[in-house]
Amino acid sequence: MTLELLAGFRPLSTHHCVTGSLRHIYFYHDHPLSEELLLGIGGGVGFIYWHTQGTLPFLGGRANARGEFEPLVGARTGVKVEVHQTASAQKAERALLAALTAGEPVMLMVDMGFLPYFDFGGAEYHFGGHAVVVCGYDPVTRQVLIADRDGIPHPVALAQLAQARGSTYKPFPPGHAWYTFDFSGKRPPTAAEVRQAIAEQTAGMLRPPIRNLGVAGIRKAARQVLRWPDLMEEAELRAALFNVYIMIDATGGTGGGLFRYMFGRFLTEAAALTGEERFASLGQEWGTLGDRWQSVAETCQRGAEAADPRPVLAEVAPQLRALADLEENAWLRLEAVVTT
Repeated sequence: MTLELLAGFRPLSTHHCVTGSLRHIYFYHDHPLSEELLLGIGGGVGFIYWHTQGTLPFLGGRANARGEFEPLVGARTGVKVEVHQTASAQKAERALLAALTAGEPVMLMVDMGFLPYFDFGGAEYHFGGHAVVVCGYDPVTRQVLIADRDGIPHPVALAQLAQARGSTYKPFPPGHAWYTFDFSGKRPPTAAEVRQAIAEQTAGMLRPPIRNLGVAGIRKAARQVLRWPDLMEEAELRAALFNVYIMIDATGGTGGGLFRYMFGRFLTEAAALTGEERFASLGQEWGTLGDRWQSVAETCQRGAEAADPRPVLAEVAPQLRALADLEENAWLRLEAVVTT
C-alpha cells in the first residue's frame, strides 16, 4: 500500500485550526460552510486572560471551551457532533484506524510541539489545543496524512501522532480527544440561530461570569502585563511576549487580529442570512479592532526580540486599555442591533 489521501478528501488552506478542521470535515461531507460562519455560529469569539503557575500567560480571542463549541456548531448546522476522550492511547488509535479504514477522515486534538512538520526555530514549544484532520493511512509504514491549515497533507508516523495526542503539557493537554459527525440532517443555520449566536458572543464580552473573560479580561490583562517582570525571569518573559504575539497574529491560527477579522466577515454573512444590513456595517468595525490587536502583537514580537524585553510592557498595557474601551463600545453597538 501507499500513503495517500482518502478518496474525495481535499486539503484546504484555512485560518484557525478548529474551524479549519471542521471545514475540512464539512467540505468532505458536501456541507461547504465558510470558516467564518462556523466560528460565528458556534459563538466562538471572545477574550480570555489566563495565567496559572508553571504556564505562560495566555491571551486568547476564542470563547467557549473544547467540547462545547463543536457540538453547538453542529446543532446549528444540522450536524450531530460528538466529542470522545480517553486516557488510553491504544483505544484512541483503534478508533482512529477504524474510521480511516471505513473511509472517514478524523478530526482530533494534538500538541503541535510534537508534530514533525512544525518548525519553532529550534525552541521547544507546546500547545495542546491544536486541531487537525487525519485524512490518510498506510498500515505498512504505519504513517498517516494530516491536513492542517496550510493546504498540504503532512505524513506523520503513528508513534509521533500518539505522542502529540497524549501530551500532558498545560494549559490545554489534548487528552487523546477526537470527534465523530453525523451529517444526515445537514442544513444552513436559520436567521434565529445566527442572531442567537451573536447575542451569546455580545453577552460573553460584556457580562462575563469571571473577570478573566470578555472586556473585563482585556482590562485585567492590561494590569497584569505590568507585573510580569516581577513574576518571570528574562527568558520566560521573552517566551510570554512571543506567546501573546502568536495567539493574536495569523501565524498562530486566528486569521489575524485575534479572530476579529474573521468575526467581521462572519457579520457580513450574518447580514445576508438574517436580512439585517446593520450587521455588515458593524462588521467593518471588527476590521479596525483587528488592526489594533495586530499592533499589540507586533509590540510583543518586538519585545520578545529586544535586548531587554521589560520596557515594551509599558507600551502593551495602554494598548490593551484602549482596546478594552474600543471593544466595549463595539460590542454594545452590536448588542443593540441584535436585541432589536
